[in-house]
Amino acid sequence: MNEKRSSLSHSVETGQSLVEMAISMTFILILLAGVIYFGIALFYFVAMRDAAQEGALYGSMRPTDLAGINQRVANAAGNNGVIRRMFDQGELQVHITYTGPACEGNGITVTLIHNYRLDWLPLGSFLSPFLGQDFIRLRASVTDTILTPPCP
Repeated sequence: MNEKRSSLSHSVETGQSLVEMAISMTFILILLAGVIYFGIALFYFVAMRDAAQEGALYGSMRPTDLAGINQRVANAAGNNGVIRRMFDQGELQVHITYTGPACEGNGITVTLIHNYRLDWLPLGSFLSPFLGQDFIRLRASVTDTILTPPCP
């Protein structure tokens, strides 16, 4: 009789363990997906910062060559990089500003803006009401000193 009771309680405990594992794995996998998704956003931000640095470096030598600065930003990670893809698809905004006239001693600032969408994230629809939007705005800005041409 005791043997039958022991076998019954063991099968109930096994079922309970499976249910607990299923519930906890759901939350763990959602959390893992969020960590990976925000890790990709961090990668995009670092790539954008490097591209802005490339544009500011080029702009410090040729501050009036806006097409050249944009081309340098687009080519920052090579022809197949994430920056090039965002630039070609129109997802990357490039803003160039100066602290004064575009001549030696003043500053040039290259700012890149990308709206990183939260649409495939499992919690994206949950986060949207709190954020007020369905994307996170990534903004990388680099300021460099203009080296040439000399001011008149």
